Amino acid sequence: MSASLQVSTDSSLSAPSLPAKTDGHNLLDSECQAPWFVAVLVVFSVLFVVYLAAHAKKNLKKLYSRRSFVTISYYALLWLVTALNLGWSSLQTWQCSPGKEAGWNLLSLFTTSGMLCLEISLLAFLLQDDYASGLDALAHNFAVSGIIVGVDMLLKVIYVFGFGVPLFLDGVGSTNKVKWGLWIMHKLLLTAAYGYILFVHFSKSRDSLHPRPAFYNYIVIMFTVSAIALFGCGLAVMGASFGIWLYNLTVFCYHSLYLPFLYVTFLADFFQEDDFLLENAYYSEMKDAGFFDADWD
Repeated sequence: MSASLQVSTDSSLSAPSLPAKTDGHNLLDSECQAPWFVAVLVVFSVLFVVYLAAHAKKNLKKLYSRRSFVTISYYALLWLVTALNLGWSSLQTWQCSPGKEAGWNLLSLFTTSGMLCLEISLLAFLLQDDYASGLDALAHNFAVSGIIVGVDMLLKVIYVFGFGVPLFLDGVGSTNKVKWGLWIMHKLLLTAAYGYILFVHFSKSRDSLHPRPAFYNYIVIMFTVSAIALFGCGLAVMGASFGIWLYNLTVFCYHSLYLPFLYVTFLADFFQEDDFLLENAYYSEMKDAGFFDADWD
């Protein structure tokens, strides 16, 4: 009798108070990010928000005076994605909190999709033949990025909410081949897109692309980051813990540095006070890159 009571008591003490399974995987295996990881993400995100806010008045005046539809749209989208990224950085504990999984997946979905939209629209801008700032250029860029990002979001929604693939959860599904297979396809396509622009830039068709060298420094860096992430996913799908660490490192760098890097590369010069300084900067970059060497031959 006492033995039975003891077994019953031990069983009740060891029973979990929260359900272990949600959407087909174990939430108790989910690991919260280290405090330093979250702190650095938040600091970078907050600093960039403060920077944008400090320059917002001047930037809005410049946008109003120049009336560039493309730049206005990018600037508005940048603000939206920056706010989402700040929320994503601040709410890292959601991914290891039972009951917050759906909210975390939605936040991650919209944040990553917004950042992908910026990436794709900039790729479309670099590949288009006409660099005018009118409505046609705006429609072209966002039509391309909208279709691609829409398909990407749809696939992620199906796999995350339909099949329960822990696409956005760290520490969950570390051996899930479907999860890493999806990320491999994602990174492979981005790496191929950046690689194609680099190939064209160094080929005889160079003149068909935008002439500003700073844009191709951006492409080189993004190609390198995408290739490293692709390599990490390839190792992770084979069960290598180093691959997971390498992929997480690229995610950390992406969410910490990508938005400021994009702003400095594509928008900062636009907001210079003196248009002459902007034109002079473009000329100096193109001259250093050898675009005018033929004029001296």
